Amino acid sequence: MTMQSPDPVALQATLVDFALAELVRQHRESFPPLWSQESWAKLLIWLALNCGCSGDEAGLKAFAEAIGSLQMGRLRRVFFERELGDLELQLMADPAEQQVLVLPQGPAEEVLQNQRIAQAFERVGLTTHLPADQARWQQLDAVVVVPWLESR
Repeated sequence: MTMQSPDPVALQATLVDFALAELVRQHRESFPPLWSQESWAKLLIWLALNCGCSGDEAGLKAFAEAIGSLQMGRLRRVFFERELGDLELQLMADPAEQQVLVLPQGPAEEVLQNQRIAQAFERVGLTTHLPADQARWQQLDAVVVVPWLESR
């Protein structure tokens, strides 16, 4: 059985996709206030400027068009997602959504415990954005849904 060489264009696209996602992961905490639309906008402006685009509206628009809506959506998910391997939790905390999603990376009945979730929120700096009253947290099968505080 012989293995075919990967298509160079597909390989290049995969490499660019990987590099962009890693760049976002490495710099997503560099643009306060964290967990905000403002933070996301600052990252995009930083990326655009470092790609040689002007900081005016036309330059930023050209940058956004060059990335494309599909890739932009993926980068946004990476920006607002956190995986905490030791707690076996994944947090999806996009402020454009109505709630934060807590997903288990292990057996849900063992992993989705309020104390563990609270520890995850503390570690990533979400506690000031979410209700401390755990009665407002809702467990739905294998996911916990936590509403954002109104005063974000």
